[in-house]
Amino acid sequence: MDIRLVAEGPWRFRIERDGAMRVPGLVLAPRELLPDEPGDQALRQVADVATLPGIVRASYAMPDIHWGYGFPIGGVAATDVVHGGVVSPGGVGFDISCGVRLLTAHVDRAALLPHLAPLMDRLDGLIPRGLGRGGLWDLAGRAELREVLRGGARYAVERGHGVPRDLERCEDGGAVGDADAAQVGERALERGAGQVGSLGSANHFLEVQAVDTVYDETCARAFGLRPGLVCVMIHCGSRGLGHQICADHVRAMDRVMRRYGIEVPDPQLACAPVDSVEGRAYLGAMAAAANFARANRQLLADAARGAFQKATGSGLDLLYDVSHNLAKLERHTGGDGVARPLLCVHRKGATRALPPGHPDLPDALRPFGQPVFVPGTMGTASYVMTGSTANRAFDSCCHGAGRVWSRHRAHRETSPRQVRRELVGAGVAVRPTSWRSVVEEVPEAYKDVDAVVRASEHNDLGRLVARLVPLGVLKG
Repeated sequence: MDIRLVAEGPWRFRIERDGAMRVPGLVLAPRELLPDEPGDQALRQVADVATLPGIVRASYAMPDIHWGYGFPIGGVAATDVVHGGVVSPGGVGFDISCGVRLLTAHVDRAALLPHLAPLMDRLDGLIPRGLGRGGLWDLAGRAELREVLRGGARYAVERGHGVPRDLERCEDGGAVGDADAAQVGERALERGAGQVGSLGSANHFLEVQAVDTVYDETCARAFGLRPGLVCVMIHCGSRGLGHQICADHVRAMDRVMRRYGIEVPDPQLACAPVDSVEGRAYLGAMAAAANFARANRQLLADAARGAFQKATGSGLDLLYDVSHNLAKLERHTGGDGVARPLLCVHRKGATRALPPGHPDLPDALRPFGQPVFVPGTMGTASYVMTGSTANRAFDSCCHGAGRVWSRHRAHRETSPRQVRRELVGAGVAVRPTSWRSVVEEVPEAYKDVDAVVRASEHNDLGRLVARLVPLGVLKG
C-alpha cells in the first residue's frame, strides 16, 4: 500500500485510497506537525486503520498524531455497527479512558505563590505515583473493586470522595452505564486492586497552573476561568487494569478474526464486529476500565482539594473531566442534518468535543460546548478549548502536544541536571519520583502545543478559550 499524501490546504492532508483502504485518510495538521522521526509509521497507521470493516467517512489523524499501537495516537475512526462495523482495542489503547480533569481554585496566582512550595511538598507526600501498586483508596476486596468498575466516580462520591456536583461535570455523569465487570479477567483485577487513586508514570501528572490568557471571555466566564486564576490539571487513566484488559482482548480478537472473515494489515489492529460475542465482551470490559479511570481521577481530585484547603484555605471546583482513550456508540448527523446509523467511534489520543447545544452536556455548559483540555509539557502552556459546530471528525479534538522524540532519544539529548536547571529557571516547582523519568518528558520531546491548538482551531476541531501556564508539577 502506497502512502500518497495530498495537500488540501496549509492545514490538512489527504491520504488517497489505495489497496485495501475503504476510505481516505485525513491528517488534520500542517506539514510542520507531520511525523518526521526516522522510522515513524504513524501515517501508515492512518492508512491501515482505513481498511477496517465498516469504517465510514475517513480515517482521521489529529494535529498531535504520532506512532502508537495499531492506531496512531491522535487517531479517530468510526465504524457502522449495523453494517459489520468492528471495534478494535488498538483504537482505544492500553490506558483505557486515560483523560484530563481540570479544577478551578478559589485563589489567584499572586495569593498562591507564597504557599506554592509547601503545597507542592504536601502533594508530593500525599499522591501515590510511579510504576506498580499504591493508591489512595484501600478497597475492601474484590467485591468493592467490582463496585468501582460498575460505578466509577459515582461510587467514589457515594463513598465520600467528592461532592455530587462533581458528577454533573464528568463525561457520562462519572460512570459508563454498560460496564460489565464479568468481562474483566483475574489478572486485570489483581493489577488494579491497589491502584485506585494513583497517577502512574510516563506522561501522567498533576499540575498546578494559572490562567495566562483568555481568548473567549464569554465562554471562559461560563467555565469559571479568568486571568490569574489558579487551576489544577490531573492527567491519568486506568493503570494496570486497563493495560491488562487491552492485552487480553487483543488476543481474544486475534483468535476469531478469521471466523468473521476479517483481514487486517497489522495484527495490532485485531478486531471483531461490534455486535459479536467478542465485540460486546470488549466493550463491557472497556467500560469497566473507564469507570476505574474516572474513580481514579475522582480520588486524586479529592486529595488535591484537601491539600489545597490545608495549604491555602482555598477550595477546588471541578470544571470538567473527559477521556481521550475510548470507543463510544454514538449517532452523528451528516451535512444534511440527518442522523446516521449507530457508529462505534474510536478515539485514541483524541478527546470528544461536543458542540454547543449538545444534549449530553450539563445545563450550565450546553450553550458553550464541551470543555476540551490540551495539556502541554513541563514548562510549557496547556490550553482549554471548547467544541465546534463545524467539526467533521465525529466531534473529536486533539488531546495534547504529541510526542516527537522516543524516550531513548530524550535521554541521549538531555540530562536530569539540565532539565532541573531549566525548570527551576522558568519558576516551575517540580516534584518527581525520579529526575531520570522527568528527562523523558522534556518539552523538546513533544510538538509545539501552541501549533497543535492553532491547527485544531483551523480544522474546526474546537475553539480556543484560555491558555494556562504551569506553577508546580507532580510527576510519576
